[in-house]
Amino acid sequence: MIKSVVFDVDDTMYDQQQPFRNAVKKVVPLVSDIDMGPLYLRFRHHSDENFPKVMAGKWTLEYMRAHRISQSLKDLDYPHITEEEGLYFQQVYEEELDNICLHEEVKKTLDFLTEMNIPLGIITNGPTDHQTKKLNQLQLANWIPSQHMIVSQATGFQKPEKEIFQLAEERFNLTAEKTLYVGDNYDNDVLGAKRAGWQALWFNHRERKVDGPLNCDIEITSFDQLLETMKVIFS
Repeated sequence: MIKSVVFDVDDTMYDQQQPFRNAVKKVVPLVSDIDMGPLYLRFRHHSDENFPKVMAGKWTLEYMRAHRISQSLKDLDYPHITEEEGLYFQQVYEEELDNICLHEEVKKTLDFLTEMNIPLGIITNGPTDHQTKKLNQLQLANWIPSQHMIVSQATGFQKPEKEIFQLAEERFNLTAEKTLYVGDNYDNDVLGAKRAGWQALWFNHRERKVDGPLNCDIEITSFDQLLETMKVIFS
């Protein structure tokens, strides 16, 4: 039986593609609308793949940020952009992130879980300052105490490493098998949670495909399904 719920942040609690789309249109206007979705998925792939190199001290954060957009454009056969242009894209992207807000269905879900007295938490990968800024912009402290929010860089661990989930168990006073992790990234969120003995809800609203059998407890494909799924679990 599930007793607590922990959430991912990026592209789980808000639509991360919108600020990305806005930044691309401003900085790389030759990208077509039809390529915007695939470009975003490549951007997330290179971000998830290469942030561990930043954590290990092999790459600087600035280099990783420039690389992920330049490599994503290259993957879709767009012209090369320089590191300077990649960092300018990052600047504009961060300005767009200043306008993010919780998806309305996520707000409703957090309200419901709070009314049901379900313990809540956050585990998010990324740089401490950058992710903390997002947590504040999304006003998540209205539902989740700050001591129940973990940003990977501040811990030395990152999803999908089981240690970051075990750290959450200790800090948030959770029981692994009674905790549900909700996230959009199959490798980091779902497989990471399952390796730690948690239950996992794959918030697959980008309709990604996986190789081999699916290893999650629940899969949903839209924001509209989130609240109803929680009502089934907790009502």
